[in-house]
Amino acid sequence: MLKGLGLAAAAARGGPRLQSLFAACKLHTTSSSSSTANSEERASSGPLGKRLKDQAETVIIGGGCVGTSLAYHLAKAGQKDVVLLEKTELTAGSTWHAAGLTALYHPGINVKNLHYYSIWLFNELEKETGQNVGFHSPGSIRIASTPERVDEFRYQMQRQGWNKAPQWLLSPEEVHEMHPLLNKDKVLMGLYNPGDGHIDPYSLTQAYAIGARMYGADIYQKTMVTGLGMRGDGSWNVDTPYGTIHAQRVVNAAGFWSHELGLMTGFELPLIPVHHQYVITGPVPELKSRTQEIPVIRDLEGSYYLRQERDGILIGPYEKEDKMELQDHWIKDGVPPGFGKELFESNLDRISDNLEAAMEMVPVFRDAEISRIVCGPIMYTPDILPLMGPYRAQGVQNYWMAAGFGYGVIHSGGAGKYLTDWILNGEPPYDLIELDPNRYGETWCDRQYVATKARESYGYNNVVGYPKEERFAGRPTARVSGIYQTLLDKGADMGFHSGWEQPSWFAEEGDTHGYHPSFRRTNWFHPVGRECELVLSKAGVIDLTPFGKFEIKGPDSVKFLDYLCANNVPKTGKTCISHMLTPRGRVYAELTISRLGEDHFFAITGSGSEFHDLRWMEDHALKGGYDVTISNITDEVACLGIAGPRSRDVLEKLTSGDLSEEGFKFLAVHDISLGGVNVRAIRISYTGELGWELYHAREDTARLYEAMMSAGQEFGLGDFGTYAMGSLRLEKGFRGWGAEMTVDNNPFEAGLDFFIKLNKPADFIGKQSLQQLQQEGLTRKLVCLTVEVEESGPDAEGNETIWHDGKVVGNTTSGAYGYQIQKSIAYAYVPLHLAEPGTVVEVELLGSRRPATVQQEPLVQTEPVRTRLARKRAAETARGEVSV
Repeated sequence: MLKGLGLAAAAARGGPRLQSLFAACKLHTTSSSSSTANSEERASSGPLGKRLKDQAETVIIGGGCVGTSLAYHLAKAGQKDVVLLEKTELTAGSTWHAAGLTALYHPGINVKNLHYYSIWLFNELEKETGQNVGFHSPGSIRIASTPERVDEFRYQMQRQGWNKAPQWLLSPEEVHEMHPLLNKDKVLMGLYNPGDGHIDPYSLTQAYAIGARMYGADIYQKTMVTGLGMRGDGSWNVDTPYGTIHAQRVVNAAGFWSHELGLMTGFELPLIPVHHQYVITGPVPELKSRTQEIPVIRDLEGSYYLRQERDGILIGPYEKEDKMELQDHWIKDGVPPGFGKELFESNLDRISDNLEAAMEMVPVFRDAEISRIVCGPIMYTPDILPLMGPYRAQGVQNYWMAAGFGYGVIHSGGAGKYLTDWILNGEPPYDLIELDPNRYGETWCDRQYVATKARESYGYNNVVGYPKEERFAGRPTARVSGIYQTLLDKGADMGFHSGWEQPSWFAEEGDTHGYHPSFRRTNWFHPVGRECELVLSKAGVIDLTPFGKFEIKGPDSVKFLDYLCANNVPKTGKTCISHMLTPRGRVYAELTISRLGEDHFFAITGSGSEFHDLRWMEDHALKGGYDVTISNITDEVACLGIAGPRSRDVLEKLTSGDLSEEGFKFLAVHDISLGGVNVRAIRISYTGELGWELYHAREDTARLYEAMMSAGQEFGLGDFGTYAMGSLRLEKGFRGWGAEMTVDNNPFEAGLDFFIKLNKPADFIGKQSLQQLQQEGLTRKLVCLTVEVEESGPDAEGNETIWHDGKVVGNTTSGAYGYQIQKSIAYAYVPLHLAEPGTVVEVELLGSRRPATVQQEPLVQTEPVRTRLARKRAAETARGEVSV
């Protein structure tokens, strides 16, 4: 038995050794070596006997590793008057007690960039600042102990090849050679990242602070922010006991005080502190005798990380959700005054299962002596990912978030650089929408949801990460449509989209119901094919209520949209697809814009970009002084889509309005009555088939749905979900925002030329950059691929690596099986010389490079094109001009 575990159990029962065992858990200070003492002196601004600056370009609130990194990067980039305010001392909060792990690996794609930059920076900081940061880089190994983990590692490898960081697979023998203390019998495969390791968070923060001051930033410790107020011009008054600073922008980087700081301005931020524990042992003879540090390991089934700490072992478990502990009363009552470098009382019973697993994986741990237990607060968001970027609230400007970092040490360097580039350049340097601080809406993300999801996310830290993953805690929220239960009763398997429940697919009698994730084709594959056939041959209804929906009104609405979007503003009664671009000419968002009147517009965006897009629009309206009103009506207005060749027949039974080809043309918008329900109907469908999107009051959804289903019975009307829509849109060549188009892409390489009107008079955002890009030419292009896959799949889904002649040449953006063409489809960015139809490349799927052929787009013509061509042929036939 692990020495110390028995003592811990006795202590938990009030045994006589409690005080000595848990003494290490009540530490109030960090190491006080001469190097850190000297570095703190250089990083501090000293006693606050002198007056604070009263003007600042940026005030950063919070002196942890993220806040100091931002101060360092802003000052180094040349911003003048950067001020950091820390209520106690640097590193107080979560930074000082962090285990300091550094990893190139991240299961997502975009966040990898933060990790990569941070590790590069950790290797450079001492040379630049003179401060040793205690960076150890023995590499790290993730351990696969089950066949599912082996699949997951291959899945992650297929997504890694086109990214910057080195990563490769290890056999059990190679794992054991690198880490001879492991029980090789429990290892099926390793996933290795060289250059990973750990760093001293205290010294790292001091290095950031020293660098910040080197470049002109001011750091004030023991300076609490007592008030925040936005001025009429969007700048801020930052109140402290020593005076008020007038700042052009503020950044909330206050760690576990960030929720309280948000409340100062009326923001209920989706944050909650969790307890995280790790244990450190005394010297282990097998480590003491080694000359080389062992790699960090992450035993995913045991759910813990383990690294060398001097001659001992440090183990940090992530216990299951029913065992972990939240410090949720801090959200209600606030952080206790004076809490900064304190810890919670530890509880080894919570992590005993994890420690037992560690003894099985690393047997020398069984005989080790626990010398220290750390249990401290870490701020979590519902999905563990931080809140990073400009925060959106009605009328609020220049309030930035850098909080909720569950892994703040490894994110710190990249976060500081990313936010600096965005602040200075007016746009994000690359796509990181998953960290958007506005991704949680106040209408559905309440405190109970935050607590429930944070508990789930913590407990799921090391679960297998499947494609199309769903997590079910906290669901459903208040965001359900009026037919939610009806659709569940009809076999809907729901996906989660910004708080909304939306059918992914429908299981019928004889199908395997429920969520059964897999890295290959699973229980939804054949039902989705059935739904595609429904839409192609008859008609189907889909719940599109999660779309973000805005109304734009006012005397300047035309001028505003002409500046905001690259396409022409539509005429009254018409709809267009338009893109909001960044100053660099990247695709920030895609909107469907309908003109309802002279100065009245209706704009639609995807569910995942509701507040992302709204913030951008509101920000530019304020800065440009446009006389417009932008209303978010997402929660008031629902939408049902209908698509398929019989969709017109269904709707004509419910209205006296003219739905004919001439009476209701493609991309037209009309207000009509359907079955007694007032509907704003737009003739458009993301399936590419004949169809309408029917917007209506949310309380009328059930009535409208029942009317449509009753009218459509004779035409075979049924239900379909988002998986079928995704397959159909790929066959038609439709781009998806967040996949084919992001701020990482320009519209020309994405094939969006038709929607970009460089000849329109308005000097829209990004126009000059696109004109320059036209002159310079493209280096890559989005292409459509058909991929040769095995019968069980997997099909591409996006972010797979593209190979050609043994070299990485690009990446996929999305993919699915095309049921109409009966082939697996992927879209991908490749160099121009590989973009010609007929070119063969390879798509990496679960360790196999599958042949893929570039195809002429689209694979299937859309209904409006088919109709136009059919009418043209009919006219030619009537004139005797039949063409072959």
